Amino acid sequence: ARQVEVVLRESARIVRMDPGVIIAETRHGFICANAGVDASNVPGDETVCLLPVDPDASARRLRDDLQARLGFDIAVVITDSFGRPWREGITNIAIGVAGLLPLIDYRGQVDDHGHVLAVSMLAIADEIAASTELVMGKLLRTPVAVVRGYPYTRGEGSARALVRDPAKDMFR
Repeated sequence: ARQVEVVLRESARIVRMDPGVIIAETRHGFICANAGVDASNVPGDETVCLLPVDPDASARRLRDDLQARLGFDIAVVITDSFGRPWREGITNIAIGVAGLLPLIDYRGQVDDHGHVLAVSMLAIADEIAASTELVMGKLLRTPVAVVRGYPYTRGEGSARALVRDPAKDMFR
C-alpha cells in the first residue's frame, strides 16, 4: 500500500492498471511500470528507488565531475530498465543524457535503393543504454558501464527528445 502511494505521487497520470502493476506517465513524460518506482536493488522492505527529478541535469553533473577528474571530453547516459508494449522482457533506455545528441535523424536521406527516408530517426542514446545492460547485468552490482570506440555526435542533447510528442502518439 505504501509503494502504491509513492507510485501515485510520482505519476502525472495513470495509463492502465493490472494486479501488481500500474502503468503510469511520469512527470518526465516516460510511460512505464509503477512510474519508475523500484523496490529492487535497495535494502529493506520499506525502501524504494525513485527516478531522478531531472535526469538530464544529473547526467550533466556527472559528466562535468568526470571530465574534471579525467581531463577529457566524455558523454554520460543515465539508464533505467523499462518494459515495452507488445514485447516480453525489459531493456535499458536512456532517461538522462549529457554530451551527446540522443537521436540521429535520417529523414530526407536516400537509402541504397533510391528511397527517401520519411520517418527514420535512430535513438542513439537508447541503443547505448540497451548495450550497457549486457555488461552491467540486473543482479551483478555493476552500476556503471564504459562504452568505448563509438563515434557519437557530441552536443548538448536531452533525453526528453526521445519522448514522443503526445500529439503525434497514435496510442494515447
